[in-house]
Amino acid sequence: MSKVSVLIAVYNAEKYLEQCLESVCSQSLRDIQIVCVNDCSTDSSAEILDRYAKTDKRITVIHLLENSGQAVARNEGLKIADGEFVMMLDSDDWLEYDAIEKAYRAITAEEDIDCCLLDLILYYQDEERMEAFNNRTEKTLLTGEEAFKLSLFWNIHGLYLIRASIHKAHPYDTSCRLFSDDNTTHIHYLYSRKVVFSKGRYYYRKHSASMTTAMTIRRFDYLEAILNMKRTLEIEIGKGRISEPEKILNKYETYRWLNIVDAYWVYYSNRTLFTEQECKEIESRIADKLKTVERFRIPLSLKIKLGYYPFRSYKVFSFVEDFYFRLRKLIGH
Repeated sequence: MSKVSVLIAVYNAEKYLEQCLESVCSQSLRDIQIVCVNDCSTDSSAEILDRYAKTDKRITVIHLLENSGQAVARNEGLKIADGEFVMMLDSDDWLEYDAIEKAYRAITAEEDIDCCLLDLILYYQDEERMEAFNNRTEKTLLTGEEAFKLSLFWNIHGLYLIRASIHKAHPYDTSCRLFSDDNTTHIHYLYSRKVVFSKGRYYYRKHSASMTTAMTIRRFDYLEAILNMKRTLEIEIGKGRISEPEKILNKYETYRWLNIVDAYWVYYSNRTLFTEQECKEIESRIADKLKTVERFRIPLSLKIKLGYYPFRSYKVFSFVEDFYFRLRKLIGH
């Protein structure tokens, strides 16, 4: 058994993959397992992975026969993970040389610590600048429920070391191609006894070619992902795991509603980039999500703002939003 298993899902990452692998292979904590899952890449990623596996016995490479998305790929890696703890690393990101050691020391400092956040550094590639992620809590040790509630609205990030038993009991949510794996983060925090912060640095690359920022129809998977999270939230409330359930449901439904509005704005501003069929699919997705909104949970202060009333009819909703856009353009916003 290794101390830590690192899961790396890889899809067409040849440009950044060597930097990613070098950062893992050179970690000061040597007792690690590196599980790389090639998600049917069409570039040279497979060859790069196989080459590194020949020179470092800690690396295991799995080649998937069809492209299935990050969550599915990571779950395949999770099946063979033998570490006491597990962490993920995106194939275009990299780690400070002692990141895993610092996180491992923090998570093993007390017996009931199950999860450890790394020190997240955002690298904006197009601007060539770095910025530390600001976790919106002054605490350095949280209960699992505290971390869960903070993560629901991304007041803390989702890059961490987690006890393998928790991760294997709650593998990645595969309900969508993109974004649904974020839901797993929330559940991991909820099922942890304690969550600690470490100084181990994780460098997260943000660039226009990223799957989560590229203007494709996959960007709207987020609508399905957060609806699935709401349903999961209701299940966990039913188990009695979450205090102040109505308050949390109200906040999350408001958050979800704001994301539906934002999705329409993104679509409206970029609709010329999509095919006619894609436009119909995006509009259908938004229309379906409008019907799921529990309007009584949305605060009145938001409902009375132009463009923020949760209409169930897509026809009415889109008419109001289009008017709102034209008005903003008219007054120069």
